Amino acid sequence: MNVLLINGSPRPNGCTFTALSEVASTLEAEGISAEIVSLGAGSLRDCTACRKCAELDNACIFSDDCVNDLIARAARADGFVFGTPVYYAHPSGRILSALDRMFYAGSAAFRHKPAAAVASARRAGTTASLDVLSKYFTIAEMPVVSSSYWNMVHGNSPEEVQQDLEGLQSMRNLGRNMAWLLKCIRLGRDSGVLPPVTERAYKTNFIR
Repeated sequence: MNVLLINGSPRPNGCTFTALSEVASTLEAEGISAEIVSLGAGSLRDCTACRKCAELDNACIFSDDCVNDLIARAARADGFVFGTPVYYAHPSGRILSALDRMFYAGSAAFRHKPAAAVASARRAGTTASLDVLSKYFTIAEMPVVSSSYWNMVHGNSPEEVQQDLEGLQSMRNLGRNMAWLLKCIRLGRDSGVLPPVTERAYKTNFIR
């Protein structure tokens, strides 16, 4: 089993990476493979709602950035943790651009797989950011993994994050809860308990 952790910060080794690393090391200790992938600081397109992805197989029409690679990685993953720094009480624009396209074009790669969001901030805006990211999971039929407190760390540098002992504790408990749920899902699947079949017959527009 493996978990894909996506770092939505342009700084590959900053505060968000520090939080995700704590989750990843806990997963590894539980026998779950963990891979952290950084979105980096390069160009990343927004979704244009062109709907061309409907003509493709789990891919975005734009192939000049990391999104299609991330969709391919997601298809092979069993669970996810999405990490973001906090900008003006919201997630980074980078992770929102990536997730808009990943979930629009590659939703099948995420369906019925556990996910969690992690936020890093100097002081405030974390709960609002976690709320935004969690909405991707709940529209994609993904079990949301929780911890012993909100999934956040505080600090203005990786060194300061290391001083947030309760935040790091929450990251470890998140990793343990993710590992536990993945193992339960594996046991259920091995016993013949499969994901439910989703109804998609109705789509009601507000304006007719």
